[in-house]
Formats: sequence, structure tokens, C-alpha cells
Amino acid sequence: MAPVNDQFKSFTKTLRESLFAYFFDVGGIFAGAIVASQLSIMQFSPWIIAIYPAVLSAKGMIGGLLSGRLSTALHIGTIYPKLFGNTKSFYKLYQAIIALTLITSLTISMVSIIFGNQFWGINFSDFYDIVTVVLATMSMGLAFTLVSTIVAFVTFKKGLDPDILVYPIMSTVADLGITTCYVLVLNLFFLYDQTGKEVVLAIGIFQIILVLWILARNVHDREFSKTIKESLLTIFLVAFIVNITGTILNRINEIVEGRKEIYTVYPALIDTIGDVGSVIGSTATTKIALGLIGSSFKFMKHHAPQILGAWISSAIMFMFFSALSLIINNMLTLDMFLRFSYILLASNIIAVIAISIVSLTISVITYKRGLDPDNFVVPIESSLADTITSVALFIVLLLAG
Repeated sequence: MAPVNDQFKSFTKTLRESLFAYFFDVGGIFAGAIVASQLSIMQFSPWIIAIYPAVLSAKGMIGGLLSGRLSTALHIGTIYPKLFGNTKSFYKLYQAIIALTLITSLTISMVSIIFGNQFWGINFSDFYDIVTVVLATMSMGLAFTLVSTIVAFVTFKKGLDPDILVYPIMSTVADLGITTCYVLVLNLFFLYDQTGKEVVLAIGIFQIILVLWILARNVHDREFSKTIKESLLTIFLVAFIVNITGTILNRINEIVEGRKEIYTVYPALIDTIGDVGSVIGSTATTKIALGLIGSSFKFMKHHAPQILGAWISSAIMFMFFSALSLIINNMLTLDMFLRFSYILLASNIIAVIAISIVSLTISVITYKRGLDPDNFVVPIESSLADTITSVALFIVLLLAG
């Protein structure tokens, strides 16, 4: 009887804390509303709408790496819950995040040209525009990494579980921030002639100089090098994944034909599915690190309370997003709410099943190979979550007609 009670307590704790954390995904609705209000500038080039999920995913990947490393490090005591006077590991992690942001921006831009040439109707002459916009957007978005750090420290001090709370809150703040940065950079680049282009270029150049300085100081540092090396494979995988997501979003764009409620809700959907994967993956990696569960696929049944709690919370939020998106776009009726909620809940079921399998599989495989799961689980699943959610939404929209 005791194990059943323990599992029920784990379920209710995960449900309660996840629902609280997912509530911050409401910020994704406002990010989507920004995009919906800027659909005109999204038509300046075919790559603009396709690159949007790429910058969202890239920021989510980097934020996922940071939140995952912070959560585990706080639990095992290698990082203290304070900004100043912290351990060497904390500051090396931050410097690695800045360097990885540049590497990610350049990699995504290069891969996007290949995808764009094949699927988006662009050519290689667009590379300069893409890399300049992406680099400036991601550089400006670095400011939001401080938010996730503060959230991790506060939740840990309050006795809450940072594995459940940090990434969901961080991802929402990051999505809202990176969307604002992306729209701002696009407006500067396309609407303010040469002056705007020079400002955008200057932001990217500053980031390059900063990273060169960081590399010069840390080139022989083992901890810094380990974080960079282990993250490179993730970056290359994510670069392909996010461009697949962008291609799918282009297809969704063709289907919805300017339906603002879809654009408004889209960032919140991918946020929430990413959060589900993060909650499941982060709690699993922490349990493995602490020796509470084994590193084989048999442990999945013992992780069922966390999986179920994370899923039910996400389903509740999808219903809420449906209503909120329709209200913002002045479209709320009972019939519209029921039809739109059906689309979102059907997408939710498909996406949650897929992301749960992905998160737990990566947790087990990376740990068995002697790698740090925090360098892989949340970064990969957060990017895959965007693709999985987009595919699920695309399938349901096609079936719904």
C-alpha cells in the first residue's frame, strides 16, 4: 500500500508543480500574438517564417542545457544558489553558453541555406541576410539566460524542485524575449535601409569578438572544453531538426492561410510540449545521478507518476490556450472553442507520447555511454519537441480539413 501512496504523492506533486510551471507558457501566447501582428513583415522573404521556429528552438536548446546543468548541479552541490561568489563551474558554464550561442547561430544559418534552397524557394545569395539576422537575434537573446539562473536559485532556496520549474519558466521568458528580438531585428534589417542593416551587423560582430575573447581564456580549461565538445553533436543534430521544423511551419502556413489563432497559439504549444519533455527528462536524469533509479529502460514504469502528472497538466493548459487565443483574436464562440480545442488536444496526445519516449530514451542512452545527460536530454528534446509538436499539429490540421 505504501508504494501506491508514494506513487500517488509523486503524481500529485508533479501535477501541481507542472501546472504551476506550465502556466508561464501563457507568455508564449503573447509571443504568438506578436508574430500574428507582424505577418506582413514575415512575407518579405520565404525564409523569415521558416527561420522563426529555428531561433525559438535554438534558444530553447541553449536554455535547456543551462537549466539542466543548473538543476543537477544545485542538487549535488557543485553550484551554489547565488550569482556572486559562486563556484568556478558556474562561471565556466556561463562562458560556454555564450560561445555555444555563436556556434549554434552559425550552424543553423548554414544548414538553413541547404533546406531553404531545396524546400523554401531561396538561393545561396540569401545566406548573408539569414546569418546576420540569426546572429543578432540570438546575441540579444543572451540577456534572458540570467532569468533562468535566478529562477533556478530561487526555487532551490524555497525547497521546490528546479527540475520541474526552471526550464518551463525559462523557456517561456526566452520565447517571448527571442520573438521580440527577432521581430525587432527584422524591422531594423528590412525597414530602416542601410542604417538598420549596419546596426544588426554590429550586434553580431560584438558577439563574435566576445566569444573570441572567451575562447582565448578557456582554450585549455578541461571543464569548459568538455561542455563545448559534448554540446557540438547536439548542436549539429538540432541544426537539422529546427530546419525540419521550419519547413513544416511553412507547410502549416500554406494550410492555415493567415488564421491568426494558429500563429498566436503556436509558441505556447511548442513551449508546453518542450516543458513536458523537460520535466520527464530532468527528473529522470537527476534520479539516475542520485542513484534513486537504475539506468535501464525498466525504470520507465517507476517514472509513470511524473509522466502522467506532466501530461495531464499540459492537456489542461492546451484547453486554456485555445480559449485565450480565440479571445485575443476576438473569435471566441462555443462552437469555435470546441473545434479549436479538439485540434489542440489531438495534437497534444500525439506530441506527449512521442516526447516522453524521446526524453527517457536519451536519458538512458547518454548515461550508459558515460556522457552527461544534462548536455543532451533537455537540449535535444526541447528542439525535437518543436518538430514533434509541429508535425502533430500539421497532421491534425490535415485530417480536420
